Amino acid sequence: MANIYLVGFMGVGKTATGRVVAGRLDRSFVDLDEAIEERMGLSIREIFEIQGEGAFREAESAELDRTALCADLVVATGGGAFSSPSNRGLMHRSGGVSIFIDPPWDVIFDRLRAGDANRPKWIDEHHARELYLARLPDYRRASIRIDPDGCEDPDVVAEKVCRALAEVPCAS
Repeated sequence: MANIYLVGFMGVGKTATGRVVAGRLDRSFVDLDEAIEERMGLSIREIFEIQGEGAFREAESAELDRTALCADLVVATGGGAFSSPSNRGLMHRSGGVSIFIDPPWDVIFDRLRAGDANRPKWIDEHHARELYLARLPDYRRASIRIDPDGCEDPDVVAEKVCRALAEVPCAS
C-alpha cells in the first residue's frame, strides 16, 4: 500500500495526527525528525548548530529515501522536507500520498510561541511568517489538503485525514 506523507509547517500537528492515523489504519508510523535524531545521535537543533542546515537536509532526504523503500507507512515529515523538489518527487514517484495539514496562521504561531524552543528555524513571528509564506506554494502541491481550525484534537484531524484518504484509491 502507498505511504502517507503528512506535510506542512512546523507546529501544524503532523506528528500527533500521524500517530493517530497510523493507529487507525494499522500502519507503522515514522516521524522523520525522530528517525534522523536516532540515526545521527543528535537533536535536530544540535545537527543545525554543529553540522549546519545543509547536513540536516541531506540526512532528511536520505531518511525519506528509506521510507520510500517501505510500504504502509504514515510519515510525519519535517516542515522543510516538502519544499525540496527532489523530496516531493520521491514521495509522489514512489506512489505515496502527500497530505498538507493547513491550520490558520494564528494557530500555528500560537503553538510555536507557546512552546518548542527546540525548533531550529523558529526565531520569532516575523521570521516564521516569512518562512511559512515562502514554503506555502510547495505545501499546496500536496495530493490532499486538510484544513483543521486548530481547535480540534489530533483524533478529529486524523478523522479528516482518513476520510480524505478514503477518496484516494491507491492510499487505502
